[in-house]
Amino acid sequence: MDSIPTISAVCEQYLRTIQFARSENTYKTYRNGLNLFLKMLAEKKIDISTMNISFLSDEQFAAFIAYLKYQSPATERLYLTSVKAFYEYITSEKLAEINLVRIQLLIKQRSRKAGVRLPQFPKSEIDVVLEKADQLSNLHTDGEVERLINYRDRAFLFCLADTGLRVHEACKLRRGDINWFELRAIVIGKGNREAVVRFSERSIQKIKEYINLRAELDGATGISLSALPIFARHDKGAGKKITPITTTTGRNIVTARVVEFLGQSAAGTITPHSFRHYFVTRILQASGNLKLAQSLARHTNIAVTQRYAHINDDELDRGYKDIFK
Repeated sequence: MDSIPTISAVCEQYLRTIQFARSENTYKTYRNGLNLFLKMLAEKKIDISTMNISFLSDEQFAAFIAYLKYQSPATERLYLTSVKAFYEYITSEKLAEINLVRIQLLIKQRSRKAGVRLPQFPKSEIDVVLEKADQLSNLHTDGEVERLINYRDRAFLFCLADTGLRVHEACKLRRGDINWFELRAIVIGKGNREAVVRFSERSIQKIKEYINLRAELDGATGISLSALPIFARHDKGAGKKITPITTTTGRNIVTARVVEFLGQSAAGTITPHSFRHYFVTRILQASGNLKLAQSLARHTNIAVTQRYAHINDDELDRGYKDIFK
Protein backbone atom coordinates (compact mmCIF):
# COMPACT_ATOMS: atom_id res chain seq x y z
CA MET A 1 0.00 0.00 0.00
CA ASP A 2 1.35 3.39 -1.00
CA SER A 3 2.30 5.76 1.82
CA ILE A 4 0.35 8.99 2.15
CA PRO A 5 2.41 11.91 0.80
CA THR A 6 3.33 14.87 2.97
CA ILE A 7 1.83 18.36 2.65
CA SER A 8 5.16 19.63 1.30
CA ALA A 9 5.38 16.93 -1.39
CA VAL A 10 1.84 17.52 -2.61
CA CYS A 11 2.42 21.29 -2.72
CA GLU A 12 5.48 20.81 -4.93
CA GLN A 13 3.58 18.45 -7.20
CA TYR A 14 0.63 20.84 -7.42
CA LEU A 15 2.83 23.85 -8.27
CA ARG A 16 4.57 21.89 -11.06
CA THR A 17 1.15 21.17 -12.52
CA ILE A 18 0.26 24.89 -12.41
CA GLN A 19 3.60 25.91 -13.91
CA PHE A 20 3.10 23.73 -16.97
CA ALA A 21 -0.62 24.38 -17.43
CA ARG A 22 -0.99 28.10 -16.68
CA SER A 23 0.68 31.41 -17.53
CA GLU A 24 3.82 32.61 -15.73
CA ASN A 25 1.87 35.34 -13.88
CA THR A 26 -0.79 32.86 -12.75
CA TYR A 27 1.88 30.46 -11.56
CA LYS A 28 3.58 33.20 -9.52
CA THR A 29 0.29 34.26 -7.94
CA TYR A 30 -0.63 30.68 -7.00
CA ARG A 31 2.86 30.05 -5.68
CA ASN A 32 2.78 33.20 -3.53
CA GLY A 33 -0.65 32.32 -2.16
CA LEU A 34 0.34 28.76 -1.37
CA ASN A 35 3.63 29.84 0.23
CA LEU A 36 1.71 32.17 2.54
CA PHE A 37 -0.63 29.30 3.41
CA LEU A 38 2.38 27.11 4.27
CA LYS A 39 3.87 29.93 6.33
CA MET A 40 0.65 30.07 8.35
CA LEU A 41 0.83 26.31 8.97
CA ALA A 42 4.46 26.65 10.12
CA GLU A 43 3.48 29.39 12.56
CA LYS A 44 0.90 26.98 13.96
CA LYS A 45 3.72 24.47 14.58
CA ILE A 46 2.66 22.16 11.74
CA ASP A 47 5.68 20.53 10.08
CA ILE A 48 4.70 20.30 6.42
CA SER A 49 7.69 18.08 5.63
CA THR A 50 6.44 15.29 7.90
CA MET A 51 2.69 15.90 8.27
CA ASN A 52 0.75 13.93 5.69
CA ILE A 53 -1.71 15.62 3.35
CA SER A 54 -4.77 13.99 4.90
CA PHE A 55 -4.30 16.33 7.87
CA LEU A 56 -5.62 19.28 5.84
CA SER A 57 -9.28 20.17 6.16
CA ASP A 58 -11.59 23.14 5.82
CA GLU A 59 -10.48 24.20 9.33
CA GLN A 60 -7.04 25.19 8.05
CA PHE A 61 -8.69 27.07 5.20
CA ALA A 62 -10.84 29.00 7.69
CA ALA A 63 -7.68 29.85 9.64
CA PHE A 64 -6.04 31.08 6.42
CA ILE A 65 -8.93 33.47 5.81
CA ALA A 66 -8.34 35.03 9.21
CA TYR A 67 -4.59 35.08 8.50
CA LEU A 68 -5.19 37.27 5.41
CA LYS A 69 -7.05 40.04 7.26
CA TYR A 70 -4.21 42.55 6.79
CA GLN A 71 -3.96 41.96 3.05
CA SER A 72 -5.80 44.17 0.57
CA PRO A 73 -9.18 42.81 -0.61
CA ALA A 74 -7.77 42.19 -4.10
CA THR A 75 -4.75 40.27 -2.79
CA GLU A 76 -6.94 38.32 -0.40
CA ARG A 77 -9.20 37.19 -3.26
CA LEU A 78 -6.22 36.03 -5.33
CA TYR A 79 -4.64 34.06 -2.49
CA LEU A 80 -7.92 32.45 -1.46
CA THR A 81 -8.50 31.41 -5.06
CA SER A 82 -5.04 29.84 -5.27
CA VAL A 83 -5.40 27.86 -2.01
CA LYS A 84 -8.98 26.84 -2.88
CA ALA A 85 -7.61 25.46 -6.17
CA PHE A 86 -5.00 23.54 -4.18
CA TYR A 87 -7.76 22.00 -2.04
CA GLU A 88 -9.66 21.07 -5.19
CA TYR A 89 -6.52 19.39 -6.50
CA ILE A 90 -6.18 17.39 -3.27
CA THR A 91 -9.79 16.24 -3.61
CA SER A 92 -9.48 15.32 -7.29
CA GLU A 93 -6.40 13.24 -6.53
CA LYS A 94 -8.28 11.56 -3.63
CA LEU A 95 -5.51 12.51 -1.20
CA ALA A 96 -7.86 13.79 1.49
CA GLU A 97 -11.55 14.33 2.11
CA ILE A 98 -12.20 18.07 1.91
CA ASN A 99 -15.52 19.78 2.43
CA LEU A 100 -15.36 21.99 -0.68
CA VAL A 101 -18.92 23.24 -0.15
CA ARG A 102 -17.95 24.72 3.22
CA ILE A 103 -14.81 26.26 1.71
CA GLN A 104 -16.90 27.99 -0.94
CA LEU A 105 -19.28 29.20 1.75
CA LEU A 106 -16.38 30.53 3.85
CA ILE A 107 -15.11 32.51 0.85
CA LYS A 108 -18.57 33.91 0.17
CA GLN A 109 -19.02 34.95 3.80
CA ARG A 110 -15.58 36.56 3.91
CA SER A 111 -15.92 38.43 0.61
CA ARG A 112 -14.62 41.97 1.00
CA LYS A 113 -14.98 44.62 -1.64
CA ALA A 114 -12.14 46.96 -2.44
CA GLY A 115 -12.78 50.42 -1.04
CA VAL A 116 -14.09 52.98 -3.51
CA ARG A 117 -11.50 55.67 -3.93
CA LEU A 118 -12.60 59.22 -4.48
CA PRO A 119 -11.52 60.61 -7.83
CA GLN A 120 -8.16 62.26 -7.30
CA PHE A 121 -7.04 65.18 -9.42
CA PRO A 122 -5.13 68.40 -8.78
CA LYS A 123 -7.88 71.00 -9.26
CA SER A 124 -5.70 73.99 -8.44
CA GLU A 125 -3.04 72.80 -10.90
CA ILE A 126 -5.66 72.44 -13.65
CA ASP A 127 -6.69 76.03 -12.94
CA VAL A 128 -3.06 77.05 -13.50
CA VAL A 129 -2.86 75.01 -16.72
CA LEU A 130 -5.97 76.75 -18.09
CA GLU A 131 -4.69 80.16 -17.05
CA LYS A 132 -1.40 79.60 -18.85
CA ALA A 133 -3.11 77.96 -21.83
CA ASP A 134 -5.18 81.12 -22.26
CA GLN A 135 -1.93 83.03 -22.82
CA LEU A 136 -0.78 80.80 -25.69
CA SER A 137 -2.45 83.05 -28.25
CA ASN A 138 -0.28 85.97 -27.11
CA LEU A 139 3.05 84.17 -27.49
CA HIS A 140 5.49 85.10 -30.25
CA THR A 141 5.97 82.17 -32.64
CA ASP A 142 8.52 81.36 -35.31
CA GLY A 143 5.89 80.56 -37.90
CA GLU A 144 2.24 80.03 -38.72
CA VAL A 145 2.31 76.29 -37.90
CA GLU A 146 3.50 76.93 -34.34
CA ARG A 147 0.83 79.61 -33.96
CA LEU A 148 -1.86 77.18 -35.16
CA ILE A 149 -0.67 74.57 -32.67
CA ASN A 150 -0.84 77.09 -29.83
CA TYR A 151 -4.39 78.11 -30.74
CA ARG A 152 -5.44 74.48 -31.20
CA ASP A 153 -4.00 73.33 -27.88
CA ARG A 154 -5.60 76.26 -26.04
CA ALA A 155 -9.01 75.44 -27.54
CA PHE A 156 -8.55 71.71 -26.85
CA LEU A 157 -7.75 72.18 -23.15
CA PHE A 158 -10.69 74.51 -22.56
CA CYS A 159 -12.94 72.14 -24.47
CA LEU A 160 -11.98 69.25 -22.16
CA ALA A 161 -12.39 71.39 -19.03
CA ASP A 162 -15.77 72.97 -19.89
CA THR A 163 -17.63 70.18 -21.70
CA GLY A 164 -16.70 66.98 -19.87
CA LEU A 165 -15.93 65.35 -23.21
CA ARG A 166 -13.80 62.25 -23.10
CA VAL A 167 -10.56 62.67 -25.01
CA HIS A 168 -11.58 60.42 -27.91
CA GLU A 169 -14.90 62.26 -28.21
CA ALA A 170 -13.15 65.64 -28.41
CA CYS A 171 -10.70 64.35 -31.02
CA LYS A 172 -13.55 63.12 -33.24
CA LEU A 173 -15.50 66.40 -33.19
CA ARG A 174 -16.30 67.88 -36.60
CA ARG A 175 -17.39 71.39 -37.41
CA GLY A 176 -20.84 70.18 -38.43
CA ASP A 177 -21.35 68.50 -35.05
CA ILE A 178 -21.59 71.82 -33.23
CA ASN A 179 -24.65 74.05 -33.16
CA TRP A 180 -22.81 77.36 -32.94
CA PHE A 181 -25.92 79.31 -31.91
CA GLU A 182 -27.09 76.98 -29.14
CA LEU A 183 -23.53 76.12 -28.02
CA ARG A 184 -24.08 72.40 -28.08
CA ALA A 185 -23.09 69.32 -30.05
CA ILE A 186 -24.41 65.84 -30.59
CA VAL A 187 -21.77 63.18 -30.02
CA ILE A 188 -21.63 59.41 -30.04
CA GLY A 189 -20.29 58.63 -26.60
CA LYS A 190 -19.55 55.65 -24.40
CA GLY A 191 -21.56 52.55 -25.23
CA ASN A 192 -22.23 53.93 -28.73
CA ARG A 193 -24.93 56.20 -27.27
CA GLU A 194 -25.89 59.50 -28.84
CA ALA A 195 -25.76 62.42 -26.42
CA VAL A 196 -25.92 66.21 -26.28
CA VAL A 197 -22.88 68.07 -24.98
CA ARG A 198 -22.96 71.74 -23.94
CA PHE A 199 -20.16 74.23 -24.55
CA SER A 200 -19.27 77.26 -22.47
CA GLU A 201 -19.00 80.61 -24.21
CA ARG A 202 -15.28 80.74 -23.52
CA SER A 203 -14.63 77.28 -25.00
CA ILE A 204 -16.64 78.12 -28.13
CA GLN A 205 -14.84 81.43 -28.46
CA LYS A 206 -11.43 79.74 -28.34
CA ILE A 207 -12.54 77.10 -30.84
CA LYS A 208 -13.77 79.83 -33.20
CA GLU A 209 -10.50 81.76 -32.92
CA TYR A 210 -8.57 78.62 -33.78
CA ILE A 211 -10.81 77.76 -36.75
CA ASN A 212 -10.68 81.34 -38.05
CA LEU A 213 -6.89 81.16 -37.98
CA ARG A 214 -7.16 77.94 -40.00
CA ALA A 215 -9.64 79.37 -42.53
CA GLU A 216 -7.26 79.46 -45.50
CA LEU A 217 -6.18 75.86 -44.98
CA ASP A 218 -9.78 74.70 -44.56
CA GLY A 219 -10.92 76.50 -47.67
CA ALA A 220 -8.17 74.95 -49.79
CA THR A 221 -9.23 71.37 -49.03
CA GLY A 222 -12.25 71.40 -51.34
CA ILE A 223 -14.12 69.49 -48.62
CA SER A 224 -17.36 70.68 -47.06
CA LEU A 225 -16.49 72.75 -43.99
CA SER A 226 -19.00 70.82 -41.87
CA ALA A 227 -17.04 67.60 -42.52
CA LEU A 228 -13.72 69.03 -41.33
CA PRO A 229 -12.42 68.24 -37.85
CA ILE A 230 -12.48 70.77 -35.04
CA PHE A 231 -9.00 69.80 -33.87
CA ALA A 232 -6.61 69.14 -36.74
CA ARG A 233 -3.07 67.90 -37.16
CA HIS A 234 -0.39 70.47 -37.87
CA ASP A 235 2.68 68.25 -38.00
CA LYS A 236 4.87 67.75 -41.05
CA GLY A 237 3.17 64.46 -41.86
CA ALA A 238 -0.20 66.17 -42.29
CA GLY A 239 1.11 68.57 -44.93
CA LYS A 240 -1.67 70.82 -46.19
CA LYS A 241 -4.38 68.25 -45.46
CA ILE A 242 -6.85 68.88 -42.64
CA THR A 243 -7.09 65.60 -40.76
CA PRO A 244 -8.32 65.06 -37.19
CA ILE A 245 -5.90 64.56 -34.33
CA THR A 246 -5.80 61.06 -32.88
CA THR A 247 -6.62 60.16 -29.29
CA THR A 248 -2.89 59.65 -28.73
CA THR A 249 -2.21 63.18 -29.96
CA GLY A 250 -4.93 64.49 -27.66
CA ARG A 251 -3.25 62.82 -24.68
CA ASN A 252 0.14 64.11 -25.81
CA ILE A 253 -1.19 67.67 -25.96
CA VAL A 254 -2.24 67.44 -22.32
CA THR A 255 1.01 65.79 -21.23
CA ALA A 256 3.24 68.29 -23.05
CA ARG A 257 1.37 71.38 -21.91
CA VAL A 258 1.22 70.21 -18.29
CA VAL A 259 5.00 69.78 -18.24
CA GLU A 260 5.46 73.12 -20.01
CA PHE A 261 3.21 75.01 -17.59
CA LEU A 262 3.90 73.20 -14.31
CA GLY A 263 7.36 71.70 -14.75
CA GLN A 264 8.74 68.20 -15.27
CA SER A 265 7.73 67.08 -11.76
CA ALA A 266 4.07 67.41 -12.80
CA ALA A 267 4.42 64.85 -15.60
CA GLY A 268 1.65 62.26 -15.33
CA THR A 269 -0.27 64.08 -12.59
CA ILE A 270 -2.85 65.48 -15.00
CA THR A 271 -4.40 63.40 -17.79
CA PRO A 272 -7.24 64.17 -20.20
CA HIS A 273 -9.60 62.37 -17.81
CA SER A 274 -8.50 64.71 -15.00
CA PHE A 275 -10.30 67.47 -16.90
CA ARG A 276 -13.47 65.37 -16.80
CA HIS A 277 -13.13 65.06 -13.01
CA TYR A 278 -12.60 68.82 -12.93
CA PHE A 279 -15.77 69.37 -14.99
CA VAL A 280 -18.00 67.22 -12.75
CA THR A 281 -16.62 68.68 -9.53
CA ARG A 282 -17.15 72.25 -10.71
CA ILE A 283 -20.81 71.49 -11.43
CA LEU A 284 -21.35 69.94 -8.00
CA GLN A 285 -19.55 72.71 -6.14
CA ALA A 286 -21.50 75.40 -7.98
CA SER A 287 -24.94 73.77 -7.90
CA GLY A 288 -24.95 70.97 -5.32
CA ASN A 289 -27.26 69.21 -7.80
CA LEU A 290 -26.22 65.58 -8.18
CA LYS A 291 -28.79 64.84 -10.89
CA LEU A 292 -27.63 67.83 -12.94
CA ALA A 293 -24.01 66.68 -12.68
CA GLN A 294 -25.00 63.15 -13.69
CA SER A 295 -26.84 64.39 -16.79
CA LEU A 296 -24.13 66.80 -17.92
CA ALA A 297 -21.39 64.22 -17.36
CA ARG A 298 -23.52 61.59 -19.13
CA HIS A 299 -23.07 59.03 -16.36
CA THR A 300 -25.58 56.20 -16.79
CA ASN A 301 -25.19 55.27 -13.13
CA ILE A 302 -25.60 58.02 -10.53
CA ALA A 303 -23.29 56.09 -8.20
CA VAL A 304 -20.42 57.16 -10.46
CA THR A 305 -21.39 60.80 -10.02
CA GLN A 306 -21.76 60.38 -6.27
CA ARG A 307 -18.06 59.64 -6.02
CA TYR A 308 -17.47 63.32 -6.70
CA ALA A 309 -19.99 64.58 -4.15
CA HIS A 310 -17.57 64.77 -1.26
CA ILE A 311 -16.68 67.69 0.97
CA ASN A 312 -13.47 69.31 -0.19
CA ASP A 313 -10.45 69.80 2.07
CA ASP A 314 -11.12 73.51 2.63
CA GLU A 315 -14.61 72.78 3.95
CA LEU A 316 -13.23 70.05 6.21
CA ASP A 317 -10.56 72.41 7.55
CA ARG A 318 -13.16 75.08 8.34
CA GLY A 319 -15.48 72.57 9.98
CA TYR A 320 -12.67 71.13 12.10
CA LYS A 321 -11.55 74.57 13.27
CA ASP A 322 -15.11 75.52 14.18
CA ILE A 323 -15.30 72.49 16.48
CA PHE A 324 -11.74 72.30 17.82
CA LYS A 325 -10.86 75.94 18.51
